[in-house]
Amino acid sequence: MPKVKRSKGGGEKSGAAPVALADQILQADIVRAKGRVKIRDTREESDDKYVDERLSRKILQQARIQQEELQTEYGLAPEKKKAPVTVLGPDSQDADSDEEWPALGAADPADVEYDTEIVVDAEDEKAIEMFMNKNPPVRRTLADIIMEKITEKQTEVGTVMSEVSGCPMPQLDPRITEVYRGVGKVLLKYRSGKLPKAFKIIPALSNWEQVLYLTDPDSWSAAAMYQATRIFSSNLKERMAQRFYNLVLLPRVRDDIAEYKRLNFHLYSALKKALFKPGAWFKGILIPLCESGTCTLREAIIIGSILTKCSIPVLHSSAAMLKLAETEYNGANSIFLRLLLDKKYALPFRVLDALVAHFLSFRSEKRELPVLWHQSLLTLAQRYKADLGSEQKEALLELLKIQTHPQISAEIRRELQNSESRDIEIGLPVTVEMD
Repeated sequence: MPKVKRSKGGGEKSGAAPVALADQILQADIVRAKGRVKIRDTREESDDKYVDERLSRKILQQARIQQEELQTEYGLAPEKKKAPVTVLGPDSQDADSDEEWPALGAADPADVEYDTEIVVDAEDEKAIEMFMNKNPPVRRTLADIIMEKITEKQTEVGTVMSEVSGCPMPQLDPRITEVYRGVGKVLLKYRSGKLPKAFKIIPALSNWEQVLYLTDPDSWSAAAMYQATRIFSSNLKERMAQRFYNLVLLPRVRDDIAEYKRLNFHLYSALKKALFKPGAWFKGILIPLCESGTCTLREAIIIGSILTKCSIPVLHSSAAMLKLAETEYNGANSIFLRLLLDKKYALPFRVLDALVAHFLSFRSEKRELPVLWHQSLLTLAQRYKADLGSEQKEALLELLKIQTHPQISAEIRRELQNSESRDIEIGLPVTVEMD
């Protein structure tokens, strides 16, 4: 049977009855249900719509205004923020900048740890003053070092270079001197923002001390000192960073504490940032401070707080304790030793022996020792009583009969008597006879 043919236009079978033209027009207006369902592309509708930058700024501004209104309504006056004194560059958030520095000028006063005056016990301060050096050495700054170096070696180096190359010793170009004196004027009023690029390249110079002297570090702002510490601690070697800490940072910190009886927030942050190189920090700040013999109780409390808040490698701390134990006692040693002992390091026996010898050296001391000395001895007994030998404990118990404290000595004696000794764990050497 042949296939049924369909018409081209209507799609009807060839054998079906013809449909009138009017009926065909009416049928054409009726919507026919189709089997294929078109899926609308809803990706654009489902996409998350982000608020642009301008609208976000307006929203935050309105939210801030509403918050201030609520604070005013409930009697809490909003804090007034100080406008920045100096703005360097067109925009501190410039996208073309090679390095972004945080704006420390807008720090929250609540986060300032040592921006308030430190309360110091008068009796402890008086006891520490008894052990201070009565004739302290003259403090040497970076300017003194540079001028002394130039005066001493200018003739010598100039003669050597003239004999070798026939040229005199090179001097700084006047344009370089002018540039870095201008950098010093910028650092004098620096608060936040980008630093001059000429200042960032100082650590890469061979005569960086001489160039740094041109910027007059004594006149830098506190924020500039923090940024300089960041740059020099990251780019200088340990020996060079030690010189920067000792000649620039430490004198500035001590002067600020002596003048304001507290430490500026930026300078305190600079001390913490300087611990990026712990060896240079101990050799350039802590040890010279104790060796000077003029460290006050307030300085020891402020600088010592950094030891409790920062993580320090055990080798650097052990070397520092060994050096502090051998340094002439001036009161501040006890504070730093107690703070380092409280970190509960696994100290080498050599360091423990040096600490015991340090305390035993006070058997012939006629002056009344401060409470801080007894507290540091108590900390040693509490933390390392199991690592001390029996002879060392007996010697310390004899020391307590000479240097006594009404409350602390009894506690030290109890700690030493109710603990095992190092001799039991190590044991005596045994000789084995071979056949």
